[in-house]
Amino acid sequence: MKRICSIYKSPRKNEMYLYVLKSDGLEKIPENLLGIFGKPMHAFDLVLSPERALAREDIHQVLEHLETQGYHLQMPPAEDEYIEHLPEELLRRNDPL
Repeated sequence: MKRICSIYKSPRKNEMYLYVLKSDGLEKIPENLLGIFGKPMHAFDLVLSPERALAREDIHQVLEHLETQGYHLQMPPAEDEYIEHLPEELLRRNDPL
């Protein structure tokens, strides 16, 4: 099952994204979520299918949320995840000699 999805980024929270079916647009997004998310800024469109891997989200969960609630909210990574992905040389620069 392939789905054409529009991805919107939040102007309020860095790395927070909303996935919606392109055909639905933003009509299924609850008002209270939009109040927290801010005015969605279109980032890009993407064809999603179970075979396609996403960088930070489980494709099966995204497709399920699109089907059941009409959207998927991608939250920013936790601060621990930022640190976990820092290159080793950046971590070493902060080590005392």
